[in-house]
Amino acid sequence: MFTLEIGGKPVAITDAGEDEAREIFEGKDFRDDLLDLEGEDGPLWDGEAALNWRPATEEEIAEFRQVELEEEDEEDEEDDGPVIMFLVPLVDEDEDEEYEED
Repeated sequence: MFTLEIGGKPVAITDAGEDEAREIFEGKDFRDDLLDLEGEDGPLWDGEAALNWRPATEEEIAEFRQVELEEEDEEDEEDDGPVIMFLVPLVDEDEDEEYEED
């Protein structure tokens, strides 16, 4: 598993392998999404802060697995590829409410 940091702050984790994590985190579509997504303090990424990815810590992996287990109880879908989970609360602009993206 790999974690994306923005300006040194862990923001997202994926269960993708190294090559696929690189492709996701360095891809234009994902970076565009980071510009659009809002956290408690504003946009997740300003387009300039350093984006770095690294192997996930044991604590991040445990959090990912816990959420994954909870969601398995709620959903019975086929595996559609890697999962990306945000480690920071996101703000739903349409509803002006915070939600945790999984």
